[in-house]
Amino acid sequence: MIRVVQQSLLGSILSNMLLVLGCAFFGGGLVIMKREQVFNKAAAGVNSGLLLMAVMGLLFPAVLHATNTELHFGKSELALSRFSSCIMLLAYGAYLYFQLKSQKTLYDMGEDDNERNSDDDDEAPEMSMWEAIIWLSILTIWIAVLSEYLVEAIEGASKALKLPMAFISVILLPIVGNAAEHASAIMFAMKDKLDISLGVAIGSSTQIAMFGIPFCVVIAWIMGRPMDLNFQLFETATLFITVLVVAFMLQEGTSNYFKGLMLVLCYLIVSASFFVHVDPTDIEQNIHHEPGH
Repeated sequence: MIRVVQQSLLGSILSNMLLVLGCAFFGGGLVIMKREQVFNKAAAGVNSGLLLMAVMGLLFPAVLHATNTELHFGKSELALSRFSSCIMLLAYGAYLYFQLKSQKTLYDMGEDDNERNSDDDDEAPEMSMWEAIIWLSILTIWIAVLSEYLVEAIEGASKALKLPMAFISVILLPIVGNAAEHASAIMFAMKDKLDISLGVAIGSSTQIAMFGIPFCVVIAWIMGRPMDLNFQLFETATLFITVLVVAFMLQEGTSNYFKGLMLVLCYLIVSASFFVHVDPTDIEQNIHHEPGH
């Protein structure tokens, strides 16, 4: 079910960038009406650049496929995807080194700006590091088990609810899957800790785009499955426009409730477009399954 993998990864990026970030900006803006909230513009800019690089990685295989300009039909697209995936993983590794080692000061939350939060920052941790790791491990295994059932149920649900598979994969699954991230991003924004909200929303989008997607392509390559970076033109165009909109919103380094509202409304447009979108791979499969073909 390669298309479900592609679409749910894409949906996670879209919901994090538009819905989660939009709700965080909106919630934070409503609580702190007197002034604009500020966040680390430099860190947000690096993430925007990485997301645009991810769009580039997804765009070329989709365009190759759509224009039928492959050198070796059916092979060039897959080879390009695998090469691009390795480059994206390399870039993500370099980004982690840049973030954690060489440019650590860029990502420190700006102590001068956040002195007003010093009272909140002194909260005692509710559990130790090892307790947190054990809980995360248990929950990860449990979610992996639940995912098995989810994948088996998705096709039946699509037919029973008369909803397109693309809508379930891109919109419904990520909203449910990102519920915890969603809640924490809004809570941090309402406490005026926007850098953490951005880390949750944009950071996880960057991680999925630059690590999750290429990692899946490499794993599929090892398993002998033909997963590529061709997410089809419709999905790739949606991601491209989303990254551009969010990059423009982040460039000033300030946020307010109106910016949040715009991002949420953009997500409604994206949701509506996937509701009326028929996946081209579904059409191809239906043609092959029809008698006489």
